[in-house]
Amino acid sequence: MAPQYAKNQSEGFINAIQNVAIVGTTGQIGKLFTEHLLKSGNQTMTALTRSGSETTLPHSVNNNSPVDYNDEATLMAALKDQDFLVITLSFLAPPDTHSKLVRAAVMAAAGRYLANMKEIEELGASWIGLPPNFWYEYSLGVGPFTYGFDFPNSAVTFYDERTMKINTTTWPQCGRALAALVNVKRLPEDENDHLSTLAQFCNQPVYISSFTLTQREMFDIENKLLNRTDNNWKISYQNTAERYKEGLKELKNGDGTGFLKAMYARVFDPVSGGTFETHNAVLGLPKENLDEATLSAHSWSISQAKR
Repeated sequence: MAPQYAKNQSEGFINAIQNVAIVGTTGQIGKLFTEHLLKSGNQTMTALTRSGSETTLPHSVNNNSPVDYNDEATLMAALKDQDFLVITLSFLAPPDTHSKLVRAAVMAAAGRYLANMKEIEELGASWIGLPPNFWYEYSLGVGPFTYGFDFPNSAVTFYDERTMKINTTTWPQCGRALAALVNVKRLPEDENDHLSTLAQFCNQPVYISSFTLTQREMFDIENKLLNRTDNNWKISYQNTAERYKEGLKELKNGDGTGFLKAMYARVFDPVSGGTFETHNAVLGLPKENLDEATLSAHSWSISQAKR
């Protein structure tokens, strides 16, 4: 396909994202997306909420559009004139919710979608992915079935030789990345414009990351911050292939954490895992403080354990 330029668009074309609709504004990642979009202050934000929901939205959200996911007309009305749709659904959302949103968005002609890819392309629309690999705070702090750490019980499970590096991203960095993405131009002005645009990311992922770490590096920073040594921990070891099979077996038996155990084991596997190049520089994302992020993860973990 020949490249498109802003100079060749029809009269009235605005080379910027002005209206953003977001589904899941109060979820763990949705609230960070919302916070950073509002902080940028360049878009009108519409939050799609389920009819009858008592969810309290941030005061700065411009529009609250209650929708009935079984009524396509309400979805289309909420998505009319939107330039960008962000979908962040809970694991507990009905399986067809995503499809209903995407179909309504296409019919309402929303411009770009941050959501499931294949279905959007099949409908003739375009998408942008924002893969952060795993969230750092969540993965470090939620329990032993992710990065292997069990903070409340001072225990850790190391995978293989503990030397496999992976990308991991903090929640705030995800929010900054979305805000930066939405604030680039839609198209280059002309053939001499080489600045980043949404067009260059059309139907492909925008990779982001905060840190590239091994389990051992995570462990060492934890010890440093809490003034601990290895002797303060209950340490065990497990082969990633064995852990992967164990996770699948647990999932089959109805333990949902088995899915996480298998998924994380696959990423730490020396054959199938690894790191990736990022678009951090393209988006102007800052270099983060590992100490601060690790303390945040530890505090979050302890607070969750007390609930």
